[in-house]
Amino acid sequence: MKLVFAGTPEVAVPALDALLASGRHEVAAVVTRPDAPAGRGRRLVASPVAERAEEAGIEVLKPAKPKDPEFLERLREIGPDCCPVVAYGALLPRVALDIPAHGWVNLHFSLLPAWRGAAPVQHAIMAGDEITGASTFLIEEGLDSGPVYGTVTEEIRATDTSGDLLTRLAFAGAGLLAATMDGIEDGTLKAVPQPADGISLAPKVNVEDAHLDWNAPALRIDRMVRGCTPAPGAWTTFRGERLKLIQVTPVPDRTDLAPGQIAAGKNNVHAGTGSYGVELLWVQAQGKKPMRAADWARGVRIGEGERLGA
Repeated sequence: MKLVFAGTPEVAVPALDALLASGRHEVAAVVTRPDAPAGRGRRLVASPVAERAEEAGIEVLKPAKPKDPEFLERLREIGPDCCPVVAYGALLPRVALDIPAHGWVNLHFSLLPAWRGAAPVQHAIMAGDEITGASTFLIEEGLDSGPVYGTVTEEIRATDTSGDLLTRLAFAGAGLLAATMDGIEDGTLKAVPQPADGISLAPKVNVEDAHLDWNAPALRIDRMVRGCTPAPGAWTTFRGERLKLIQVTPVPDRTDLAPGQIAAGKNNVHAGTGSYGVELLWVQAQGKKPMRAADWARGVRIGEGERLGA
């Protein structure tokens, strides 16, 4: 088939690579978000998908909005059979959805209908799910509600951050998306409507959502930290300034600390929660680089009874 691939961030690159390597389909063009300012100089930088496409000598389309007439006209000229999508980042209007004969097929990082929305991996970890995966589905105008072509499952490990899990899903999902394109082309794969039960939503996790509540149990604190790493970053306050928590681990036998109370030993730092303690392993103070929590504690000289989030 002739394909036009739509995607923007680094997590979409493995799927583009898989389609380029398949040898069965032609990736005629790539659709991605416009260049965005980045770094201290705030200079415009192309998306990771745009950079990969340019390396491969593929035409790159960067519409401000996918309803722009110039973009729609160029898409019609290319005449794709199907448009595979991975984390493109913009809503597609009906007029665009109708152009390819086999529609737009999205690779979504959950087992639909669970975790529809922008942040499925973060929410799966924060909810304590043990299994997640990726799904390919035909895009409709509803939120991740279209019929599903295929899935792949992935175990959520006890120490997984959302970054760790998303990286594994990006590569597992890349193979799934390539296989989905093959099945659509040869007619062996049919999309199956999603069940009405089991729907859960995964809206974008913003900075305020990542604010830790020390009255929550230790397992919830651990899941929040892992689910919000690397972005937006779980945080609390200490002496009135923000402190980002990068890695913690539950300590079930530490039950003597009140929620948020800190106890610093020679080589460790514990904090109380609504159940038992957690050990702080890596933190990042405001305006500082990430550091081991024990080094941070020595630097700030924690007093007896001091608390996080006070």
